[in-house]
Amino acid sequence: MFKGIYNGRQCHVADIPAVLARAWSAGVDRIVVTGGSLEESREALAIAETDGRLFCTVGVHPTRCKEFEENGDPEGHFRALLALAREGVQKGKVVAVGECGLDYDRLHFCPADIQRKYFEMQFELAETLKLPMFLHMRAAAEDFCNILAQNRNRFRAGVSHSFTGSAEDRDKLLSFDNLFIGINGCSLKTSENLEVLKGIPTEKMMIETDSPYCDIRNTHAGMQFVKSVWPSKKKEKHDNDSIVKGRNEPCCVRQVLEVVAGCKGIGDIEQLGKELYHNTCRVFFPHDLDSAANALLESGHGVP
Repeated sequence: MFKGIYNGRQCHVADIPAVLARAWSAGVDRIVVTGGSLEESREALAIAETDGRLFCTVGVHPTRCKEFEENGDPEGHFRALLALAREGVQKGKVVAVGECGLDYDRLHFCPADIQRKYFEMQFELAETLKLPMFLHMRAAAEDFCNILAQNRNRFRAGVSHSFTGSAEDRDKLLSFDNLFIGINGCSLKTSENLEVLKGIPTEKMMIETDSPYCDIRNTHAGMQFVKSVWPSKKKEKHDNDSIVKGRNEPCCVRQVLEVVAGCKGIGDIEQLGKELYHNTCRVFFPHDLDSAANALLESGHGVP
């Protein structure tokens, strides 16, 4: 979509530079480009190499897990993933394994047993390269949490992104010390979603866009708390000064922050943003926190 292509039809010219410029202007500091297949992960790494503020993941989405077996060589496919992830780590660009997990809402793309098999295999990537995990869970909380529990010592941290589950699902995820819950527009559709959100401690939360998907729409319960808006136009009338209607962008993470603050009754939105960004750095950029802590120690001020 950021190349201007929607359902196979070219609607406007590629506009990634304008999208990134809006993100940086909105206060976004870094962007993690998500890989959902081996080929997508290669593309994500190529994009990440174009800007010092861009990073990426390497992994296979649950709905794509049949790709492991398409050429009759699952181990070879895994080795290709591992080689790509290792290359990206050496370049300082790959910050997580994923997007991987379980999606029982879309079993027409990939059966549950295939999803489970190759979800579990991807923990080997995290263990070998000492990477956190960028996780996907949809309508599969019991199996997902069972697999996490069996492999909890193989990954140092992770986030279950785009969370849309129940209070029970939320509490299962919160039982893992090294796991965060990722909130975006899809997490904020209904009043029930907002009630579940209230029970997620901010110290166990991250915010995201999952763009170009999961925008916050006028029909969403969370819209009542949104304050930041950008001019928008239909894709056929695109220009670089406007966002495309129905296409989410990284700048809109500000809206997610506003909904979380409003829903939880938090008045200091800037402090909330700092806390959630700190959570993100703890998982994906821990060397930054180490550097900051070392600088404080060297200055004689200690570590906050």
